[in-house]
Amino acid sequence: MKFGVPELEDLPSLDGARVLVRVDFNVPINNGVITDDLRIRAAVPTLQWLVDSGATVTACTHLGRPKGTPDPAFSVEPVRVRLAELVPEVELLENLRFDPGETADDPAFVARLVEGQDAYVNDAFGASHRSHASIVGPPRTLPSAAGFLLAKEVEVLLGLRAQPRRPFVAITGGSKVSDKLGVLEALLGVADRVLVGGGMCFTFFSAMGHPVGASLCEPDQVEACAALLAEHGDRLLLPEDVVALGPGGVIGDPSAGGEVRTMGRSIPDGWMGLDIGPGSAAAFSDVISEARTVLWNGPMGVFEDPRFSAGTRVVAEAVAACSGTTVIGGGDSAAAVAQFDLADQIDHISTGGGASLELIEQGDLPGLDALRSAPNARD
Repeated sequence: MKFGVPELEDLPSLDGARVLVRVDFNVPINNGVITDDLRIRAAVPTLQWLVDSGATVTACTHLGRPKGTPDPAFSVEPVRVRLAELVPEVELLENLRFDPGETADDPAFVARLVEGQDAYVNDAFGASHRSHASIVGPPRTLPSAAGFLLAKEVEVLLGLRAQPRRPFVAITGGSKVSDKLGVLEALLGVADRVLVGGGMCFTFFSAMGHPVGASLCEPDQVEACAALLAEHGDRLLLPEDVVALGPGGVIGDPSAGGEVRTMGRSIPDGWMGLDIGPGSAAAFSDVISEARTVLWNGPMGVFEDPRFSAGTRVVAEAVAACSGTTVIGGGDSAAAVAQFDLADQIDHISTGGGASLELIEQGDLPGLDALRSAPNARD
């Protein structure tokens, strides 16, 4: 039992038992075709272990945001087909979020989920930061455990908080400071260096007195950024240069025109910073190369547009080449290393962006807390 959370081996005998497994099969689907089945494949070890232990296994998941009512566009049928190819013995229920009781943690919905079940397993790390019915409800009454995937995620990510090999370098990116302020503060409490890229860097630039043009900036977060710089400026590394798009340009559409230029931290009116510049990418790479532990969450720019992908690519290549322990905190960073064919060179890629951030920030998740209160955890 790690971190006070029961694991699969802590469940009663499963031979002949019925087991409900919460998985996170919220995978991208385009015209009925799954474009990335990583989350399905990641749950296979747990599901297969339960089947091999003699259990009758029923899996359940959410898919998209159908707003509490059945919607064919969010049917799990494509997922059900793929799961049957991997572990044919497992039944998959229809989308949990077709019922408003899921997101409301409705006791009646929980009762329907657990009816006839003998045990519960949570292997849905990517959803464990939600206090939803299928996450926190079943452990109230059923012997429960963390699946292999959930247990591994917790071990890796809490290990970063507790005992990282040093130097520990954290890389943060993405659009908004407001989404990651708590994570930044938590990382600055444990990391040796924190590298900041993506759209969030422009709010820091504003806090430093630089004009940011049309770049993404959150005025209500400038004061918080200034405070972080004043307290941790020696460990916060911000870009020295950025790649910006001039007036008239359209993100994702090079044919629309608009000049692309590399410039310093001061962005002229009408220009929008959309990637870290080559000098910053090189500086970030130098820091990453010396790290013994690296955590990366958030791209350095709009990497989906090839004009603004270089910063993210260079950082991804530096993380992949690092000889230390490398961890990708899910979300767009995971998509980036996959796009650049570097995923197999990363030690751990989290299956949950929001969950990984909350676990790093808070040190716990509602799903983990629920498992600690399960009947078998109290024995």
